[in-house]
Amino acid sequence: MNCKVEKTKNANEVKLEITIEAEKFENAMKKVYFQNAKYFNIPGFRKGKAPMNIVEKYYGAEIFYEDAFNDVATEYYDKALEENKIEAVSRPEVDVIQMEKGKDLIFTATVQTKPEVELGKYKGVEIKKVEYPVEDKDVEHELGHMQEHNSRLVSIDDRELQNGDIATIDFEGFVDGVAFEGGKAEKHELEIGSGSFIPGFEDQLVGMKIDDEKEIKVTFPKEYFSKDLAGKEAMFKVKLHEIKKKELPELDDEFAKDVSEFDTLDELKASIKERLQKSNEQRAKYEIEENAIKAVCKNVKVDIPSGMIEMEVTHMMKDFEQRLSYQGLNMQQYLKMIGKTEEEMKKEYEPQAIEGIKSRLTLEAIIKAEKIQATEEEIKEKMEEMAKSYGKKVEEISDNENLKNYIEEGIETEKAIDYIVKNAKIK
Repeated sequence: MNCKVEKTKNANEVKLEITIEAEKFENAMKKVYFQNAKYFNIPGFRKGKAPMNIVEKYYGAEIFYEDAFNDVATEYYDKALEENKIEAVSRPEVDVIQMEKGKDLIFTATVQTKPEVELGKYKGVEIKKVEYPVEDKDVEHELGHMQEHNSRLVSIDDRELQNGDIATIDFEGFVDGVAFEGGKAEKHELEIGSGSFIPGFEDQLVGMKIDDEKEIKVTFPKEYFSKDLAGKEAMFKVKLHEIKKKELPELDDEFAKDVSEFDTLDELKASIKERLQKSNEQRAKYEIEENAIKAVCKNVKVDIPSGMIEMEVTHMMKDFEQRLSYQGLNMQQYLKMIGKTEEEMKKEYEPQAIEGIKSRLTLEAIIKAEKIQATEEEIKEKMEEMAKSYGKKVEEISDNENLKNYIEEGIETEKAIDYIVKNAKIK
């Protein structure tokens, strides 16, 4: 293989001209022939038994070109990047110069490369102090959740429905007299006052008695996720079957014994406060780090290639689609719900993608400038933690170079962030 590299007129872009020997291209064609021989049906030969030269005469030698090119070009493109120490950040634009049996394969690949970062001031940046003190009301709020979690539902049959009650209802919704999809349910439990239904719906249930039937009129919000219903007036036929009320346990020492390992309510409160303090300290630390990185990035000059942004957005979209799948949705369904196209959503992701890329490039530049390194001991310790979390022995993962590199980069990034924060001026 021979490779010529030249910079294009565009910043952070190179053009590779790669020449692959005729023999190697010929071998790739043979490989494609043997993989597909069983599909060729040529008169005078049993299916899949025609020799390669006969297949070429019958269909033309070009029949193997595309697959052979894809097979061999990918391998030598990756090799060319490695040999020339090129960090590609976009998909290559490929142009075939020469592709013919018996001749060298020649093609060009134009690709965007990782940009150079011009660091500005990164020592002594000014950031605000972040603190989240734990107050008594925070502890009481947590205790309230514990009460809710340990509450029991009591059936009510001697009064009307009130705010805070759990109503078991049948309902069916109509727009312009026509029932709409998803607007019907039976024995549906709804907490009155929770705001989980269309505005105005729950308020109109208050005062109903068991077995009462009622017609309720509401207007869907203009920003409602279904465009077919957004802003429209609707009528719901409702029947109330059952009223239940939450009965909360008393907040006393017995409650503490029932829900925790503590003997008194005061001990439980102290434990909750300690847990909240740790959580708040972690939250404050994260925000300080984020603010410090943003402050440093403001002083950085870097020309981020469009391909790098495109790849980052694609990664973010795939990550979001993965999260949607946990909710039983796919991207097409979600886009229909919010009334946007995929391109519009990608455009919205761009600023976040650019910010993320700039942060990573900045931290990499600081790691290089300050000669930050992860020690073997630190890498080993992280690998042991990872092995333990996956229920494996460290020996089972210690030979994985990709994992080791990932851990090493993570440690160095953490050190770079610590370096910025320690050298920052926190007001």
